[in-house]
Order: sequence, then structure tokens, then C-alpha cells
Amino acid sequence: MEESAIEKLEVIYDRYVETEGSVISVLQDIQSEFRYIPEDTVYWFSEKSGVPASKFYGVITFYGQFHTKPRGENIIATCCGAVCHVKGSERIFLKLREELSLRGGQDMTADGRFTVEQVSCQGACNVAPVVVVNDKIYGKMSPNKIVKQIKKM
Repeated sequence: MEESAIEKLEVIYDRYVETEGSVISVLQDIQSEFRYIPEDTVYWFSEKSGVPASKFYGVITFYGQFHTKPRGENIIATCCGAVCHVKGSERIFLKLREELSLRGGQDMTADGRFTVEQVSCQGACNVAPVVVVNDKIYGKMSPNKIVKQIKKM
């Protein structure tokens, strides 16, 4: 592991000890720092804290908010809830993948700028179809509107 990564983990560890933090808060901090939770960070933190790695992985696999593979700088999530689906969210998702040249199981662009994913209902059915870009909800989207949006980024 690189020295800069260890320095970041030391800061998180110090905060964990000082505030008597939880596994969830540690994982949130790691993900915030690295944009995902690298495997070696879990084992580093486990060894340093004495908390079994299995406890970290139990939390990671239980909560959908945690990611164990690299994610792009910009997260674009199309809602695939029933209302959004009926109103065309699948077309939006496919257009995004085409526009960003994502193939097969790929969800992040080669340059690391974008991650495209589908998410469950966002609770904004009144403005369906919905796309969430970096935690901001955009309603009444269309394939063309989302392409214009990402070209601004």
C-alpha cells in the first residue's frame, strides 16, 4: 500500500479512536477518501484496530451504500423503480452507456470520470424518470437531456 494511502488511513484511525467510532463510520470515511473501499484498507484497519475483517465485510455486504471496486469521479444513477421504468429509465441508462462507451459489465469509464449504475426507487415518482447525478436528483429526464447534462461535466 502506498505511503499516502497509509497516511489517510492513520487520520481515519485516529478519528475512530478519538470518537469511539463504529465500523460503519470507518467504512464511510474510507469510501469518502478513496471513492470505494479497497480490500487492503480493510485488512490494514482490521489489523490496526483489532476488529476482524469479517465484521467490516459483513457491514460492506449488508449496506448498498458501500462499494468494493473503483468508482468514477461522477456517479450517475438511473432509477429503475416501477414508475421510472415505465416512463423510460432503461432507455436513459442504455443511452448513457452508449455515450460513455461502456461495454459488457463495465460501469466506470476508462478515464475514471464517470460511473453509471441503476438504483432502486428514489422516491421522486412525481418527476419520473429520475436520474441522480452526484447525489442531485434530476426529474423528467430523457436520453437527450442526460447526454446534455454529462457534456457539461
